[in-house]
Amino acid sequence: MRHLKSDFYGKLEELLDSGLEHEEVGIFLFERGAYENIQKSADLVKDRGYILMNSLQFNHVDWTIVVKKP
Repeated sequence: MRHLKSDFYGKLEELLDSGLEHEEVGIFLFERGAYENIQKSADLVKDRGYILMNSLQFNHVDWTIVVKKP
């Protein structure tokens, strides 16, 4: 989702809902950009009822989140 820059929320939501099976873990890489992108992705995961297992800076521009579908 890195190529989407700050416009990754719709794609993240789509992948969470249809790309993960029950109890499956997904790792998502996106461009960090502004810090609010990190908080918004965490809020989206929480609001959709998924489990945010990890969230960390991968390098100077990329951020990863690890999400589990309950």
